[in-house]
Amino acid sequence: MNYLLAEFIGTAFIILLGDGVVANVVLQKTKGHNSGLIAIAFGWAIAVFTGVYISAPYSGAHLNPAVTIALAFAGKFEWALVAPYILAQLAGAFAGSILVWLAYRQHFSATSDADTKMAVFCTSPAIRHPFNNLLTEIIATFALILGILYIVSPSASLGALDALPVALLVLGIGLSLGGPTGYAINPARDLGPRIAHFILPIEGKRDSDWAYAWIPVVGPIIGAILAAITFKLL
Repeated sequence: MNYLLAEFIGTAFIILLGDGVVANVVLQKTKGHNSGLIAIAFGWAIAVFTGVYISAPYSGAHLNPAVTIALAFAGKFEWALVAPYILAQLAGAFAGSILVWLAYRQHFSATSDADTKMAVFCTSPAIRHPFNNLLTEIIATFALILGILYIVSPSASLGALDALPVALLVLGIGLSLGGPTGYAINPARDLGPRIAHFILPIEGKRDSDWAYAWIPVVGPIIGAILAAITFKLL
């Protein structure tokens, strides 16, 4: 499999299962309606495990522009490949979110609240405050990237379960730091589906909150760079 195709497919799987669990929890008349944050956090962890498991042998399973940028800053990835990887990740996230919409079309129609419909695709703050929201995304992504850099460094391997530590890290971040902003921690995860929300003919949808959209992009990138610098200093 081509490495860019692997990034596309892996990221699409993350969004299909990750946004899929959000849809199952928040949309009306689903089997999982109102099952809560723990269900969402576990769903995202399984999504990450699946995406990493599929793509790791071919692309290294970045599946996140923050990871790609951090690895480049840490000297573990070629800068020339950063832009192609990020474009593949964005395309995968966009495609995955469209599949979620197709699977849950009836439930989007059965849900009247426009904010809830948007929540399936992208993040929004529980309390809107740009500086604090940005800081939360920086802290959460810093924890993700520093953890990943240490996870990929040891020579010992779990074989097929190498994807498990990253999935558990994402689970922990979701449960611990997911409250203020919904823990985007991945610019592609937020921006790709947000574009899909803007484009798709979703009945009764609201605007795509572009005034907030920069925070889940810039915050994770800053957090990733700080984590890479910290890793190199330690």
